[in-house]
Amino acid sequence: MPSAASAAMVVALSAGLLTAITPTAHAASGATLPFTSVEAESATTTGAKIGPDYTQGTLASEASGRQAVRLTSGQRVEFTVPRAANAVNLAYSVPDGQAGTLDVYVNGTKLAGTLAVTSKYSYIDTSWIPGAKQHHFFDNARLMLGQNVQAGDKVAFQATGTQVTVDVADFEQVAAAAAQPAGSVSVTSKGADPSGNGDSTQAFRDAISAAQGGVVWIPPGDYKLTSSLSGVQNVTLQGAGSWHTVVHTSRFIDQSSSSGGVHIKDFAVIGEVTERVDSNPDNFVNGALGPGSSVSGMWLQHLKVGLWLMGNNDNLVVENNRFLDTTADGLNLNGNARGVRVRNNFLRNQGDDALAMWSLYAPDTDSSFENNTISQPNLANGIAIYGGTDIAVKNNLVSDTNALGSGIAISNQKFLDPFSPLAGTITVDGNTLVRTGAMNPNWNHPMGALRVDSYDSAINATVTITNTTITDSPYSAFEFVSGGGQGYPVRNVTVDGATVRNTGTVVVQAEAQGAATFRNVTATSVGSAGVYNCPYPASSGTFTLTDGGGNSGWSSTWSDCSTWPQPGQGNPDPDPARNLAKGRPATATGSQDVYTPGKAVDGDASSYWESTNNAFPQSWTVDLGSAEAVRRLVLKLPPSAAWGARTQTITVLGSTDGSAYATVVGATGYRFDPATGNTATVTLPSGTNLRYLRLSVSANTGWSAGQFSEVEAYLS
Repeated sequence: MPSAASAAMVVALSAGLLTAITPTAHAASGATLPFTSVEAESATTTGAKIGPDYTQGTLASEASGRQAVRLTSGQRVEFTVPRAANAVNLAYSVPDGQAGTLDVYVNGTKLAGTLAVTSKYSYIDTSWIPGAKQHHFFDNARLMLGQNVQAGDKVAFQATGTQVTVDVADFEQVAAAAAQPAGSVSVTSKGADPSGNGDSTQAFRDAISAAQGGVVWIPPGDYKLTSSLSGVQNVTLQGAGSWHTVVHTSRFIDQSSSSGGVHIKDFAVIGEVTERVDSNPDNFVNGALGPGSSVSGMWLQHLKVGLWLMGNNDNLVVENNRFLDTTADGLNLNGNARGVRVRNNFLRNQGDDALAMWSLYAPDTDSSFENNTISQPNLANGIAIYGGTDIAVKNNLVSDTNALGSGIAISNQKFLDPFSPLAGTITVDGNTLVRTGAMNPNWNHPMGALRVDSYDSAINATVTITNTTITDSPYSAFEFVSGGGQGYPVRNVTVDGATVRNTGTVVVQAEAQGAATFRNVTATSVGSAGVYNCPYPASSGTFTLTDGGGNSGWSSTWSDCSTWPQPGQGNPDPDPARNLAKGRPATATGSQDVYTPGKAVDGDASSYWESTNNAFPQSWTVDLGSAEAVRRLVLKLPPSAAWGARTQTITVLGSTDGSAYATVVGATGYRFDPATGNTATVTLPSGTNLRYLRLSVSANTGWSAGQFSEVEAYLS
């Protein structure tokens, strides 16, 4: 179970600090960061606060904390510095097509320099992605203050002409530029221009060639590359620090293979990607670095993707990096990743999944995302695992997902073939999710903070979800769904040790057939009900929640599968005249062809369930979701005259736990006649109280099977 210190971490988040406080009983969620973030809405301002707002396509919905501060000319926002610092990075937005500057003040004194702001890298349209709207409204800009400030000092930003919406400020103590390593080959010795005016591409290539087995040194300065590097292997590329050495290019390395041993560290790569074009390799790394490689201490910004990795990247380590303002993924292990570790990175404002594993062509295997901090992915998920074998997602902090995604998604969505579904053990441990989950306009219903999705095939891997904290999800905490609409099952899931606070709708949103065991899951301030258990399609089968003990605060079940719970509305009093069985999970001892059990509760009297033929007795069972005082059943067959009159011999049984059944009405022959609507009514004795209703059919004069087009259950 998460410790009390987890609660302290969430308090710190709500107060505007992205630093993680270490729980005593479990490793801290998120990265250890060199900066401390302060939300603009917690600062002093003469501007106007916007939000909170969770509506896709609005500016506040993409902000950290779903709130920000809007400044018009002359207005300011003043931050109290939380730590010793000499630099600041500011997340902001300006209206589309505009640019300008912010004046910067330290303790009331205006700095000589200003902070440039622009919409150039924002307002991305991806019309080919179903459900997407214009997004990616924010950007980041950084500034060395030219002086040291201490905790409690004041740093203010003032709009000078252009309207600027300020989201969050990152305060950092930037170390002095590192010195050149002995024996390294400097790119300037090969003609690179540190002013950024000349083209340094060939100088970088020559330095890499000369330094095989050694270090290429990139001194402080700005360097322009006009084409990508390839053939990079057995070399270290090292800068003086990501605030000191900056390479300007949208395509740094593009190669399909490498013998490996590539180590890239301690500089910035800042691109000029202003739109998302998926056919363009506008990535820091596109392809392979080769086995035994590493990427560390990098600042990656204004690219399509940070690292899009294919081919052999065995045992790659990606750590201590910043990924900002990418128009698509931060990092994607695009199949064949073996032993890759992605840890202690910071990602903000991604235009697709911030971190993803996609097992295309070959499975990602024995790879992990650990201790990463992810903020504001504005399209898709914070972390997405699409297939793969023996994958781990551990101790990550994800906040403020916006559209078409969850905080964490464990999925068999394949996108393309050949695809390797989830296999082995998928470990999801120690993660903290804050304000994650979003409305999916394609489904017209929400996605949970943590989603397990049998989108294109059944989930047969062992999925263990442990030590999870979910706070302020706008919708549900845990979702189990078959997102492709085919009703594939979700199996072998265990949720053990979770704290859920202030979830907007439900703790568990179950929409697929299958099963999960829950232990030590505690919930407080649940918006609507504990459980929404309405598999889609209705005929796909039951999702079984097994209570493993230690659960509290979420025992209620959403009462009406014909409606979606809305955030904070509570569980409405059910209509006493409703059909209790409609849309509920149904199972049977057998089915003939396409005539599956859910056909008897789908509300369509023309569709029907038919049992295995010539195998009486056969039974059909529906889970009403909670114990109900059922008094009347209406049994139907299709009303078409093509159905001849018949008598079915039926025994009615009931159970409150799904295992021990008692006879409610003994075996009785019920007449179905199309001349009178092909229906039969069964009156149940007073005192009947059941959750699971079972009809056992032992004979049918019209066919050698049990048959129902609708089974309706009523309180009176």
